[in-house]
Formats: sequence, structure tokens, C-alpha cells
Amino acid sequence: MVGMRWRSLQMGMCILVAVLTTSAQGEEAAEYRLGAGDNIRISVFQNPNLSLETRVSEDGNINYPLIGLVRIGGMTVARAEQAIAQALESGNYLARPQVHILPVQIRSSQVSVLGAVNSPGRFPMETFNTRVSEVIALAGGIATAGADVAILSGQRAGKPFRKEIDIPSLFRGNRQDDDVVVAAGDVIYVDRAPQFYVYGEVQKPGAYRLERGMTVRQALAQGGGLTQRGTERSLRLHRRNGGGQPEVITPKLDREIQADDVLHVGESLF
Repeated sequence: MVGMRWRSLQMGMCILVAVLTTSAQGEEAAEYRLGAGDNIRISVFQNPNLSLETRVSEDGNINYPLIGLVRIGGMTVARAEQAIAQALESGNYLARPQVHILPVQIRSSQVSVLGAVNSPGRFPMETFNTRVSEVIALAGGIATAGADVAILSGQRAGKPFRKEIDIPSLFRGNRQDDDVVVAAGDVIYVDRAPQFYVYGEVQKPGAYRLERGMTVRQALAQGGGLTQRGTERSLRLHRRNGGGQPEVITPKLDREIQADDVLHVGESLF
């Protein structure tokens, strides 16, 4: 009986160790790694003369007092702290030094934002857990002609990664899990918003942004409504079917329209 309990206890301990190890490995994999261009602030407990703000060079090195060149490129912050502490201790400069590194500005990890945003370009990830919505905000937000969906592409674990993110639903639908953390080299693309077209006997013919769930009646209202000569009986909807062929429909006013639909309002005969 005692032996069975001991084996059960051993098994439980093994499972606990495995879970903790896996969790730690996952956290380390998700942690940011220092790279060329990053500005960092280094301090050593009770040694203010060893405080230094420096930039990681293109080859991943920094020049630190007493120990000279230290390679920290590609390391997590915790590993870089250990590397500097070990160099100080092995050089007999300090006994068990407590080194702290604070990333001041992250330049090595950048994300590109393209398409219908107000300020497209490349943006550095200023923190370890920058999310898609934050990068879009850095790009000035989505432009007036931009779509509600952002396309995130990059690599995860060495494999191509692509995700479409519905921006309004992150906040209206409480789907904040879709606001994923970006990684170095990611590209965020915002396409132009889908449009529909109104012409003929309407007050303001032209191209308009297609809103979700928009009906024919709402589309006509976007065009300012019918002129005095226009009639709903002559209303026609021009659309391409699933095979790409054009078709002409006499729509009901509550019918939902689609991207690139063309509404034509004809003239009354009387």
C-alpha cells in the first residue's frame, strides 16, 4: 500500500515537473530577443559606476566597462543579464553581480503596414507584446477608404503564417483573442473597402463604400435618393454571378447588395 502511494507520488511529481518545464520553455520562446539597433540600459545593483545606456551593434555586440565586448544579440533579456554577470564574475570584478537590462528602444524588430492606412511604413516594436491593433494605431489608423479587415502575414515557428483580422469585432464583438501579437518581419495589409455604384436618376451618382448588411434601399439613400424623374420600377441591379458572368436583376428594396454591385435608376415614362 505504501509502495503504491509512493509510486503515485513519484508519477505526480514527474507530471508537475514536465508541465512546469513546458510552461517555462513556452514563455522563453515567446520572449523578445535582443538584436542589432536595440537601445538598452544596463545597471548593476549597488554599482552605479557600471550603469550604461548603449546600442547593440550590427554584429550583436555591446562594449561594456571592465569586460569589453559582450555578444548579446539573439539572447533574451534574462540570458543577456546572465552573460554580463558571468563575465563580471569570471573576470574577478564583482562577486555574484545582479545585472538588470531595460530595453529603451527596440529597433531590430520591425513590422510593415501597407495599404489603406493613413501613414504606411515600417514601425519598430517598442514592447515585447505589441498587437495588431497597436501597430495599426502607429500607422495612423485605417484610412477612410480602408476596409474593416486587416491581413497579417509572416512566419511562426519557421512556417508561413496568415490571418485575417476583423478590426471592429475586436471591440464590438469582444473577440480580443484575434488581436494577435506581431512578430519581427510581419506585414499588415489593409485593402481598400468594398464599393458599390449608383447611377441614373439619383441625386448623387457615384461610387460609395459598402457597409455590412447594406440593402438596396440604404444604397439608394447613399446616392441622395431618386430624382423627380426617377422611379423604383425602373431600378436594376447589375452584378456578376458565381461564374463571373454579368446579370441584370430587378431587386427588392430590402435585398442585400454586394461588393462591386451597380444600381441603375431609370427614368419614369410618365
